[in-house]
Amino acid sequence: MRFPSPIIVSVSAAIVLTACQQQPREEAATKKAGSDSVSVFLLKKDTVNKQVTFPAELIPLERAEMFAKVSGYVGSLKVDIGDKVSKGQLLAVLEAPEAQANYAQANADVQTARSRYLGSLDAYHRIVNAAKVEGTVAAGELEKARSAMMADSAALNAARSRTTAYGQLKDYLMIRAPFSGIVTQRNVDPGTLVSAGNSKPLLVVENISTLRLRVPVPEAYTAAGTATPTIDFTVDARPDVTYQAKLSRKAGVINLANRTETWEFLFQNDQQQLKSGMFANAILKLGRPAPTFLVPASAVATNLEKRFVIRLNGGKAEWVDVRNGINPGDKMEIFGSLTAGDTLLVRATDEIKPGTALVPKFPKK
Repeated sequence: MRFPSPIIVSVSAAIVLTACQQQPREEAATKKAGSDSVSVFLLKKDTVNKQVTFPAELIPLERAEMFAKVSGYVGSLKVDIGDKVSKGQLLAVLEAPEAQANYAQANADVQTARSRYLGSLDAYHRIVNAAKVEGTVAAGELEKARSAMMADSAALNAARSRTTAYGQLKDYLMIRAPFSGIVTQRNVDPGTLVSAGNSKPLLVVENISTLRLRVPVPEAYTAAGTATPTIDFTVDARPDVTYQAKLSRKAGVINLANRTETWEFLFQNDQQQLKSGMFANAILKLGRPAPTFLVPASAVATNLEKRFVIRLNGGKAEWVDVRNGINPGDKMEIFGSLTAGDTLLVRATDEIKPGTALVPKFPKK
């Protein structure tokens, strides 16, 4: 029996050992290349348009709560809820006997003051004429007559002012409509005692020919503008009908309680098909005046410290802080130290640390 040569056995063993060692190294290299290969895309700007729905409220263009200026009893009511009224129309009449008495007393005081003033004025003129003859009237008497006349004149003016004031209070007994509208509340009946301290108004008048649609817009959307000056909205009472309102004004400040800005739209309610106090769903079409960066939502990572995207710079990962904007659909608007053409990872994660070497893999066209 022949045994193989020791040299042949040694060479064969070396070849087998080398092959066994080379195969794991190739597998490790392949695995490493696969872990470093990441999907990327080129950053570019695009137009941002998004349709969002916000809860809104319809309020009247004008609303006035009618309170009593003076204490008295409700003598008569000329209107009731639902009645249409015109500007200046008499709504209610109050009765206040003391106000009438005060006005009459003030008129009497004016007559008394006028008589006293005319008497002192005549006396003053007589003394002045007498004083033209030297030595007839002492200088002190002339000054005394002049002072009495001036005092009576002031008393007359004061009495007239009181009469005007009481006359104004008398006018307050007549409750009139401040504008054309509709009576929406009535909280008193004839004979009710009312005063300026009442917690509830006598009547409430609203102008609902035009309604204000007030929309609280979240802070993130306040820098965006509406695509058109008009918006669509619906109400729960008639969900099958879509109404339109025109942008009128913006509050210009952020409400600190809910971080929103109030946008106000006007709706012509000539047919009174809608009512004040209704809740509405306002449909806003928002957009940026200029293109901005839009990325897939997965390209933005968030941890406890920051929000960032991962950019490839020289083949290595770089974290770039970003801020969110409008999120139209499956994409996200971002702002940060970025430029068009930057290479970003499709899926960002904080597990990929800055400085990690990566192999970019662009999507197939």
